Amino acid sequence: MKTSWKGKVVVVTGGSGGLGRAIAAAFAKRGASVVITARRADQLAAAAEELRAPGHDVSAVAADVTRDEDVERLFAKTIERYGRLDVLVNNAGRSMRSTIAETTIEDFHELLELNLLGLVRCTRAALPHLLSSRGHVVNIGSLAGKSAARWVGAYPAAKFAVTAYSQQLRLELAEKGLHVLLVCPGPIARTEGRDAAERREEPRPGLPASAYKPGGGVRTSALSPDRLADEIVHACETRRIELVRPSKARLLFALAQLSPRLGDWLVRKLT
Repeated sequence: MKTSWKGKVVVVTGGSGGLGRAIAAAFAKRGASVVITARRADQLAAAAEELRAPGHDVSAVAADVTRDEDVERLFAKTIERYGRLDVLVNNAGRSMRSTIAETTIEDFHELLELNLLGLVRCTRAALPHLLSSRGHVVNIGSLAGKSAARWVGAYPAAKFAVTAYSQQLRLELAEKGLHVLLVCPGPIARTEGRDAAERREEPRPGLPASAYKPGGGVRTSALSPDRLADEIVHACETRRIELVRPSKARLLFALAQLSPRLGDWLVRKLT
């Protein structure tokens, strides 16, 4: 039976541009009420206005997911307006470019705070409402959360942690009705209005020019954010637990588990 999203409420972090905005649009066009959040109030307001144009119910709450008070306000406003929550999409985050030797402790703190702890902060705030609705947590991870890559600094460590956290949520809360979807995409095509959190990296010493290409130079076509967003909605409808794109990357992950040396060789060849 096809899921009806009418009357359902979705919160999307990092929703002012890129994949987050595409996910918000995908849920909204199916009838859900959507709350988008990001740090830049001006970009957020513009995105919400465009998403509302076809007649969709889209609200905007400016918030920084690295701040407890902002996250508490985000969910308080959502519940105050709609009275429920059915989907949390943890999309806020960013990558970086650096050799691992040049990646500082401050770099690790910054990426772990945004890419992991911001996600955990939002999930903890949303859990009581999602358990009540037997709802969904969608964590936007990365191929780098399954197999590390060169030249991306603290990014793989942060995304590996997202992978582990998603599994823990499933193991402990699936029996209570929570659906957890981990999305591991490769490079995503850039769009207008991309969230400022996904800023272009300043050149750092020791990096080849290819490191500044999408995905750190991974040899695969950039994914369409609109198509991926539609797949994410469908994965929620079927309560799928993992979505890897491109799907052929699963072969690399399997081979790397069997032979880490072979996995390293393949990563070098593919980036």
